[in-house]
Amino acid sequence: MTVIVPVDFEAHLTARSVLPTPRLVIGGQQRATGGAGVFQHVSAATGEIQGEVPLGDAADIDAAVQAARRALPVWRDMKPYARRRLMDRFSDLVEQNIGRFQAISTLENAIPSMNFQHGMLHRCVGWLRYYAGWTDKLEGLVTGLHPGENFEYTVPEPYGVIGHIITWNAPLLSLCMKVPPSLAAGNTVVIKPAEFTPYTSQLFAELALEAGIPEGVINVVPGAVAAGEALVRHPGVDKISFTGGPIGAKAIMRSAADSLKPVIFELGGKSANLVFPDVDLQDTAAYCAVFGVSNSGQGCALPTRILVHEDVYDPFVEIVAATLDNLPTGDPLDPSVFIGPMVNAAAIARVMGFVDNAKAAGSGRLVVGGGRLADGLEKGNFVAPTVFADVDPMSAIAQQEIFGPVLSIIKFRTEDEAVQIANATEYGLSAYIQTNDLNRANRLIRRLDAGTVYVNKATPSNLGASPFGGVGLSGFGREGGRAGLDEFIKIKGVGVSVAT
Repeated sequence: MTVIVPVDFEAHLTARSVLPTPRLVIGGQQRATGGAGVFQHVSAATGEIQGEVPLGDAADIDAAVQAARRALPVWRDMKPYARRRLMDRFSDLVEQNIGRFQAISTLENAIPSMNFQHGMLHRCVGWLRYYAGWTDKLEGLVTGLHPGENFEYTVPEPYGVIGHIITWNAPLLSLCMKVPPSLAAGNTVVIKPAEFTPYTSQLFAELALEAGIPEGVINVVPGAVAAGEALVRHPGVDKISFTGGPIGAKAIMRSAADSLKPVIFELGGKSANLVFPDVDLQDTAAYCAVFGVSNSGQGCALPTRILVHEDVYDPFVEIVAATLDNLPTGDPLDPSVFIGPMVNAAAIARVMGFVDNAKAAGSGRLVVGGGRLADGLEKGNFVAPTVFADVDPMSAIAQQEIFGPVLSIIKFRTEDEAVQIANATEYGLSAYIQTNDLNRANRLIRRLDAGTVYVNKATPSNLGASPFGGVGLSGFGREGGRAGLDEFIKIKGVGVSVAT
C-alpha cells in the first residue's frame, strides 16, 4: 500500500502568503492587467483557487519586445566586466532567495519540497554562476592563413532579442538554463511562462532588477497559447528557445518558418534505463525506482522505461514495487513527501488515460498503483505511483511520454536486444546504463540514440558545464556548456586586405 500523507489545508492557506501578486514585467514596470484577461491559479494539492494571473495578449508581447529592443544596445554594448559583475550579483540574489523559490514552486506547481532541495536547488544557482563566468570570456578567432591576402578573424555577436517559452514542470531550472547564457552573450529576453506557473518567473525578473540589470533586459509576459504564438511571430524577436512537447514545437516551427527564425527545442523523452546483472541489485533497483518518479514523474529526462536483464528481472521488479510502496506520497508541503500531485486536472486525466488504456489492452502486468489516491487527497490531482512489468516494448506506455509516476519494466536477454528496445522510440533525450563493466558501458554509449547518456547513477545534475539536449522528437540544439552559449551567438567573419 502507498504511504499517504494527507493534505494539510490550513498549512496551504497560510503558505500562500509567499506567493507574489502576479504581474506582467515589461521594461522594468509591473503591470497588474493583461490584454487576455485572467487565469485562476488552482492548487494542485488542494483544488482551491490560489490567485488570479493576468494573461498577456499580442499587444503585451509587442510592448515587451519593444522594451527588450530598447534595452538591447544598453546591455549589448556594456563592458563585459560590468555585465559580469551584474550577473554575479544576480546569482547571489537568486541563491539568497532560494528558500522563497522553493516555497513558491511547492505552491505553484506542487514540486515536493524534498525534490526541490535535492534535485534543483544547487543546479539552478550553478547554471547562473557558470554562465556569469562566460560573460567576459567570449572571444573570436584569427582564421587567416600565412601568407595570405587578408587578415581574417571572427567576432561573436548576440542575436538580439531572444524569446523564451519555458516549461511548467521546473520553471526555475528552465529559467536558469535559458536566460543566463542569453544574457552572457549580450542578448535581451522576453520570457513567456505557462499561465499556471507564473510566480517563479516574476520573482526571477524582480531579482534581476534588484541586481542592477537594466530595465527591459528581462521581460515576463505570462500567457496561454496565443501569447506564445505572438512571441514566435513577432518580427522584433531574433530567436526562440522552447521547452515543452513535440506538438507545441511543431506549431512553433511552422510559425517561425515564415521569417526563417532560428529555434532551439528541448522537448520530451522516453528514456531507457538499461540494468545488467553485475550491479548491486538492491541498491540499483531502489535507485531506479526513486529516480524514475522524481518530481512526481513530471520530468522530460526521467528514465521511465527500465530494461532489465532476465537474470535479475524478477527480484528487480519486487524491489522496485516495494520501494515505491514505501515512498511517502501526498502533501507537497510536508518535508517527508517524495511524490506530490500532478500539476493540474488535465495532467491527471492524461496520466490516468495511459494507465487505464494499458490495463484494458494488457500492455503489461500491473504490479503496484494504477489508480487515483484518496485518504485525504481526494481534492487534489494525486495518482498512485504505478509500475507495469512485462511491458510490451511497442505499447503506448512504453512508447509515449506519460509525464507522471508510471514506470514500465521490460525484460531483455542480450546487449543487442537491449539496444534495439532502447532505440525503438521516436524520442532521444537521455539514456541510462547500470553496469560495473566499463567496457560494456563504453560500447553501449556509442550505440544508444540519445542526446545524453548517463552511467551508474549519473544524472542530468551538472551545474551548467555539460550540454543537454536531444535528437528525434526530443528536439535539437543544446542547453549547457559552451554549446549552450553558442546557441545565442552569431559569428561574424571579417577580412582585412593586407595586399600591397
